[in-house]
Amino acid sequence: MAGSKSSRSQSKRMRRLFFAALFQQVRILWPIFSGILVVMVGSGVAVGEIENWRLGETLYFTFVTGLTIGYGDLVPKHVVARIVALAIGLSGIVLTGLVAAVSVQALNSTDRNRTE
Repeated sequence: MAGSKSSRSQSKRMRRLFFAALFQQVRILWPIFSGILVVMVGSGVAVGEIENWRLGETLYFTFVTGLTIGYGDLVPKHVVARIVALAIGLSGIVLTGLVAAVSVQALNSTDRNRTE
């Protein structure tokens, strides 16, 4: 029973360390995150205007494309909109990579702090 209690407290400590490191990384990289999101949403709004989509459809298309899911239920028909959609996809790839890198960095920091 005592080992279980110790394990739980260590688990809580690890979570706290992880989220503290994650928050620190996000705070440092927030200008980059927000810049990428602005590019994605701005490009999405441009595609939505070209294609005459409602705002909900536009945001849905933007994030489905940006997260590289691409269901295919909303597809730009105009050439210019398709080119702008490429910017959304590329921004999404960068954003996904950045989120993964920040998470790995927070995990590494947590592991370093645990062993100290």
